[in-house]
Amino acid sequence: MSATVIDKWHQIIETKNPSILGEILADDVVFYSPVVHSPQKGKALTRMYLMGAAHVLLAGPFKYEKELVGDDFAVLEFVTEIDGIQINGVDMISWNEDGLITEFKVMLRPLKAVNLVHQKMGEMLKMVQQGKVVVPA
Repeated sequence: MSATVIDKWHQIIETKNPSILGEILADDVVFYSPVVHSPQKGKALTRMYLMGAAHVLLAGPFKYEKELVGDDFAVLEFVTEIDGIQINGVDMISWNEDGLITEFKVMLRPLKAVNLVHQKMGEMLKMVQQGKVVVPA
């Protein structure tokens, strides 16, 4: 089952098409953002944050460099660049026996990158709230 979850995640990243995101998130999924203090709970919020992050992080030359995949978790190290700032990060993904993501945690470095992503994510989420960017169901 683990290959299916991570394969679908890679498909989303490679095609920059989040249309199948709803298919791989559990209803009670929890998202841990590197720029928001509290966990974001539920499928709708997680989808919104992941889509916002995709718009921001995939704008640069995004690439996964390393992967560690277990039976019900994966740790994926990535690199990208935005506005001339090198970003190094890790996605930590856990899923249940149904192959649905139950937890998604993102870590970023260096501090300049965290600050830049915070700014860009704030702008993106504001556009979503204003209806300028639509998050598909």
